[in-house]
Amino acid sequence: MKAVHFLVASVFLALASSLASASDPSPLQDFCVAINDTKNGVFVNGKFCKDPKLATPKDFFFSGLNIPQKTSNPVGSTVTPVNVVQIPGLNTLGISLARIDYAPYGQNPPHTHPRASEILFVQEGTLYVGFVTSNPDNKLFTKVLHKGDVFVFPIGLIHFQFNIGKTNAVAFAALSSQNPGVITIANAVFGSDPPINPDVLAKAFQLDQNVVKSLQAKFWWDNN
Repeated sequence: MKAVHFLVASVFLALASSLASASDPSPLQDFCVAINDTKNGVFVNGKFCKDPKLATPKDFFFSGLNIPQKTSNPVGSTVTPVNVVQIPGLNTLGISLARIDYAPYGQNPPHTHPRASEILFVQEGTLYVGFVTSNPDNKLFTKVLHKGDVFVFPIGLIHFQFNIGKTNAVAFAALSSQNPGVITIANAVFGSDPPINPDVLAKAFQLDQNVVKSLQAKFWWDNN
C-alpha cells in the first residue's frame, strides 16, 4: 500500500513539475513577432548568448554610476539605466539598476515598467513618491521619503517621484528585469508617433479637442 501511495505521489510531483516548467517566460521587449525564416529574424526574447569561453570581466562591469547627471530639462530629472544594454552579462539574470538625479522640484513623471517591479533607495534629498493601483479602485499610495528610505513600486503600476526639497536629490532603483521597459504616460498618450486621433483623447480625458491638439503639439521630454 505504501508503494502505491509513493507511486501516486511521484506521478503527481512529476505532473506538477512539467506544468511549472511549461509556463511561458516573461516578455523582454514590447512584442516579438514569430518568424519561420531565422535568417530574417531580428529580435528574440532576450539576446543571443556569447560562447561562455569568450566571456570576459568587462561583460559584467559598468562604471560611472557615481557621476551626477545634468537635470536642466523640462521635467528636472535624468535617469541613468544599467540594464542588459550596458552590462551584457545581465542577460537572462532578471535584474537591472538605475540612478535617478533630480533638480530641486524636479520629477520622474508618472510612468510604468511593463516588465518589472522596482525598489527605490533615496541616497540624498526628499522625495514625494507614489503609485496607483489598477481599475476599478485606482487607489493612490504615497509616501515622503528621506535619505536612507526605501519604497517599492509593484510591476506594471503607474508610479512617480517628485523632489519636494530645495536641493538636488539622488535615488537608486533596482528592477526585476534585465530589460524592464518604461512607458511615460504623458509621452505615450500625447507624444505618440503617429498621433492618436484627437477625438479619442478628447473623449477619454473629457477635454476640448483644441486642448488635446495643443498637448499633442508639445515636445515631450524623455528623461531616460
